[in-house]
Amino acid sequence: MATIELSGLTKTYGDVTALSGVDLSVPEGEIFGFLGPNGAGKSTAIGILLDFVRPTAGEARVFGMDAQAQSLAIRERTGVLPEGYHVYDRLSGREHVAFAVESKAASEDPDGLLERVGLADAADRAAGGYSKGMKQRLALAMALVGDPDLLVLDEPSTGLDPAGAREIRELIRKESAAGTTVFFSSHILSQVEAVCDRVGILRAGELVAVDTIEGLREAAGTRSTLTVTVAALADGAVEAVRQTPGVASVSVDGSRLVVDVEDDAKTAVLSALEDAGADVEDFETAESSLEELFLSYTGDGEREATGTAGGRDEAGENR
Repeated sequence: MATIELSGLTKTYGDVTALSGVDLSVPEGEIFGFLGPNGAGKSTAIGILLDFVRPTAGEARVFGMDAQAQSLAIRERTGVLPEGYHVYDRLSGREHVAFAVESKAASEDPDGLLERVGLADAADRAAGGYSKGMKQRLALAMALVGDPDLLVLDEPSTGLDPAGAREIRELIRKESAAGTTVFFSSHILSQVEAVCDRVGILRAGELVAVDTIEGLREAAGTRSTLTVTVAALADGAVEAVRQTPGVASVSVDGSRLVVDVEDDAKTAVLSALEDAGADVEDFETAESSLEELFLSYTGDGEREATGTAGGRDEAGENR
């Protein structure tokens, strides 16, 4: 069963189209990453799911229910970590979670939720003294009130250092393993690649791609860097590689060739070397970064996405 279903979802503001005919299905238990440049429509889509925004046309369904007509029933089963959540400085961590428990008429022990996100030792401290990472985990504890079937996380790793971002990823994986569906909006691409089962890319209100990271790479035809070590370079070997379809560039560093090549042409490069008499001793491939993949779908215009695969997260405090 799909937790989230969007059918022809459209939202316009006067002459501006924020969403245009978006179709999407997110199955139960999946961690789904939602990507797009500034103004692509991500916040609008999330707003419609939570009934903060009404669509102009189309339909959004969550747990099989209409997101507008049955929003209260949906919210009872949904936890939300909004972007830029602000804590109440004078309230303790426990008081924040207790408020969320009371608001949702839930029965959880606030201390248990704080322990779940690694804040048990700070339960009695005023949240105004929490680091950025601690505040994010506090907001996540509040989102987990009621044991939600769906978590909507809007930029959950923004402002966290690598250790803090890793903690958030681990918490997300634990919730997914327990059967919770996670709808995860982020501009930190390394975080998306590390945790999401599938990714959807929005561009100017249109959903231009939905697939796994590997599936997106294959569909986009993005290039890789192929480094080949040979015993000796035979005459004409480099030129043979340059003439191989799918090769963009070749550079030589001693007994190594560094080849910028389309993903489906790597085998042809190795064959070209061997046919030219070069003895291939070893090779390795570095795939295109998720940022390059992202830009192949969204173009080189306004750029929101940062943090290439394996790159550094945005700096921030965490402990």
